[in-house]
Amino acid sequence: MGTAAAVQRRTTFLPERGTWSARDDRTQSAVVLGLFWVGVIAGFGTDLRRYFHEKPAPPTVVHVHAVVFTIWLLIFTAQVLMVVGDRVAWHRRFGWFAAGWAGLMAIMGPWAAMAAMVAHRGTPDFDPPFLVVNILDIGGFLILLGWGLTLRKNPAAHKRIMMLSLIAMADPGFARFSFPFCNPTSLIPWFAAMFYGNVLLIAVMAVWDWRKGRVIRQFVLGASALLAAFVAASVLYFWGPWRVVTLRWVEAWARWSG
Repeated sequence: MGTAAAVQRRTTFLPERGTWSARDDRTQSAVVLGLFWVGVIAGFGTDLRRYFHEKPAPPTVVHVHAVVFTIWLLIFTAQVLMVVGDRVAWHRRFGWFAAGWAGLMAIMGPWAAMAAMVAHRGTPDFDPPFLVVNILDIGGFLILLGWGLTLRKNPAAHKRIMMLSLIAMADPGFARFSFPFCNPTSLIPWFAAMFYGNVLLIAVMAVWDWRKGRVIRQFVLGASALLAAFVAASVLYFWGPWRVVTLRWVEAWARWSG
């Protein structure tokens, strides 16, 4: 009976739990994290000169936001390396600090986005509809992070959803690398230039799991929702009424912040 049940679990279409050893399931996270860092370094590295010479100068909150998000990436990297290094107990203890830091990001992300948008009023860089990307990045990150935390007792699902929470914020790095070369002005090219990095990382995870027979339900649901959100954000960016709404938001923020 036990053997039959085990076989049934292994053959279930899109299982909710992994039947493989957690130790055999760690390399994927390290590889995807490495690719993420490549995008961050390539994008922000090539953008630093423009950032430090930007006119008008970025508000102070944007600098603080950059530090907060960089520390988060280092925290996430440490979490992955702890697991890869078989320091799972440390990973679990440090996880609650990481979750608390994510709460700080939930404040700094929207604050910095609105402050930067207000600072660019009257310049060629003023682009209120772009707030949809900021909303998607922080919203997708927080939703997937919260879901991942509820899956702590399901290692395979927890790992994949936490990686998707990171991937939700991949576009700032990758897009900074691609946009100077293309300057897209229509839906499909804009989607490709903005979200190609996110899609690439999701594809790497999907192909990896498919080849090893480790595709689980939570990953399919999370990845599908994230891809749908990228498409929806792209459509919304080019939708006229969205420009009107976001322009009013920026004007209201400018009046509120003085």
